[in-house]
Amino acid sequence: MSQKTTWQNVPTRVVSADGVDFAYRELGQQNGGTPVVFLAHLAAVLDNWDPRVVDGIAAKHHVVAFDNRGVGASTGSPANTIEQMADDAISFIKAKGFKQVDLFGFSMGGMIAQEIALKEPRLVRKLILTGTGPAGGPGISEVAGVANYDLLRATLTGQDPKQYLFFTRTPKGIEAGKAFLARLQERTENRDKGIAAGAYVAQLQALSAWGKKPAADLSLVRQPALVANGDDDRMVPTINTYDLARRLPNSELTIYPDAGHGGIFQYHDDFVAKALAFLAR
Repeated sequence: MSQKTTWQNVPTRVVSADGVDFAYRELGQQNGGTPVVFLAHLAAVLDNWDPRVVDGIAAKHHVVAFDNRGVGASTGSPANTIEQMADDAISFIKAKGFKQVDLFGFSMGGMIAQEIALKEPRLVRKLILTGTGPAGGPGISEVAGVANYDLLRATLTGQDPKQYLFFTRTPKGIEAGKAFLARLQERTENRDKGIAAGAYVAQLQALSAWGKKPAADLSLVRQPALVANGDDDRMVPTINTYDLARRLPNSELTIYPDAGHGGIFQYHDDFVAKALAFLAR
């Protein structure tokens, strides 16, 4: 019997678009439904996606995740604006031959998703926007300071920075962080390359510019949107999540208690159930 394809063993493939070889992984129900394209967070490569979230959504949907240009195993020079990352994502989606997609963006990926919906509205059916906020939102331009402070904290304590950046320092948050980080190690073979320092710096520049940008008119985004975060997000302050849901005319909001930036990973069972119900409607 052939082994079931999961996030732990799905092969990494490559598709070329606009001179870039995009590394991606694809799995799930490829039976004519709308593909769900995952858009990753700051410094993320393919192996930073929570296997429970990927496999949970792939149980009912065609799921595709890819490395941004110049990140992980994708070639090219890394983009230093959210707008360029959105253009690259659109190039990738079209190179895959998809006529319409659902977008699932986490953190920086949620900002990229908003840009795609504004640039190419017909390409997008539904949006899942998590741990993210609108352009010009409070605290977004300071992400570099928060991230680098927690990188230092993590180095001094021998921890993974995501333990600090994604989870609260309460007993529940600390346990959730340990469990999440363990899940990220479940794939042991053919793992992705980590992000290079230059690409990380380019992404910080993009986030800083996005945080200083004038607010976009999100009333133009008519697609249904599922918006979620933890109630204590230090990276993209949770006030942004409320604001985003308020400004999107067709949104529903979930805020997880005693949870930080990675609230959807802490409450992955609930989040996957909500995401599946949202996508099925």
